[in-house]
Amino acid sequence: MVSLLARAFRTIGKFSLATMIGTGLLAGDVLAQHTTPSPGSAKAVFGAVTLPSQGPPQSIGFYAKGCLAGAVALPADGPTWQAMRLSRNRRWGRPETIGLLERLSRDAAKNDGWPGLLVGDISQPRGGPMVNGHASHQIGLDADIWLTPMPRRKMTVEEREALPFITMLAKDKFLTINDKVWTPAHARLLMRAASYPEVERIFVNPAIKKKMCETWTGDRSNLGKLRPEYGHDSHFHIRLRCPPGSAGCTGQAPVAAGDGCDKTLAWWFTPEPWTKPKPSTKPPVKPREVMVADLPKACQAVLAAPPAASARAAAQATKDASGSAEPDNAPLSGNTPPGQIPQQ
Repeated sequence: MVSLLARAFRTIGKFSLATMIGTGLLAGDVLAQHTTPSPGSAKAVFGAVTLPSQGPPQSIGFYAKGCLAGAVALPADGPTWQAMRLSRNRRWGRPETIGLLERLSRDAAKNDGWPGLLVGDISQPRGGPMVNGHASHQIGLDADIWLTPMPRRKMTVEEREALPFITMLAKDKFLTINDKVWTPAHARLLMRAASYPEVERIFVNPAIKKKMCETWTGDRSNLGKLRPEYGHDSHFHIRLRCPPGSAGCTGQAPVAAGDGCDKTLAWWFTPEPWTKPKPSTKPPVKPREVMVADLPKACQAVLAAPPAASARAAAQATKDASGSAEPDNAPLSGNTPPGQIPQQ
């Protein structure tokens, strides 16, 4: 592994980092995220829904092509977590997801020296495609957790909207961890999250995966769940497997055996993932927008289903199970117009 990455770094040194990253694939992804959806598109329709449907929880379709019925909300505050970017109205998920986040927050605070979680996007009230920020997070089984520890005081709603993200990467260095920011507690938090059987995989920046491969000295049996992916340098993305009995949920292939500290990781440190595609002589074809009809048929019924009595009533289901409290000033509905929400 060390020799593979060493060769990769030597190869990278021959290329312009600004060319590879500044105008490459990631730039296109960001522009796509900020494209205003057309009225009637799946993004516009699901993004406008402010309340979950009534009925039992059900994940329908795949993580990046589906919807969510019977969602419950993560309370904005708990003893060991605070939800962020509340205006997005994206802290809805399956009860299993909400329970996992609360459990992780407690376990990490008790055992790993992590004072509490700052929880980012989970899903929209009825899942589905989001106006911006994500391709997945559509069926209530994905959640973003900041790599910034929770402050010891309760933040205001305004602070949660404005708090900047903190990258774990060193400035002006290619895929290198900033050791002034990264701590052993970050590593313990990631491995704590990976230890739960219901967690299918965790997306992290390739530099974070490399750091874990080089420095983690504990049990490495779950290290393979940490998957290198673009971005994810200021937060990590937990993905749960389809719960037992979820007939409509389309799962993902399990991660390969091993710790993942092999050539699949070394590939991220070569020019290939970051090189700008060669310009085409043909005019670019505008991607077709995803419509509700493109999603599983059951998603139309989810949209048509009667809503929960209120957002606060839906959140109460989580409170009853966990004992967490919902603050009076926490907005649970209402979407900020596209382009005005800080990206995560």
